[in-house]
Amino acid sequence: MLTVACFTVLVGILGAMDLLELLGLALLLAAVWLWLDSLKARETGIRAAQSACDEERLQFLDDTVVIRSLRLARDDDGQLKLRRVYAFEYSDNGDNRRPGSVTMLGQQVEYLHIRPQLYVVPKAPERNDTFH
Repeated sequence: MLTVACFTVLVGILGAMDLLELLGLALLLAAVWLWLDSLKARETGIRAAQSACDEERLQFLDDTVVIRSLRLARDDDGQLKLRRVYAFEYSDNGDNRRPGSVTMLGQQVEYLHIRPQLYVVPKAPERNDTFH
């Protein structure tokens, strides 16, 4: 009974609004949703970066992450979600700042990068070795 009354009041309010006001209200609600969803994802990113730094015995600097990228992407099930890339800094000796990043797909951590890439240089071929 209460939901019917709420629906009736909502229809009455929406009936009095013109299309431009409804569009403005929808945009405002979408912006609030994006802001709240981003705060939740950011907190997850901070926790992931902190625990990775603790695991590697690194110092997580400034206790925060900064958004670097925001795009739409599909997950493994094909659902459209927001992919956010957050950057942060850590120190391995307390006297320097090194960059790291956390990539989130929706509310899940997709990638976390805290160490520089290790590049393996192939050994020079022997005189009688050939490449195939």
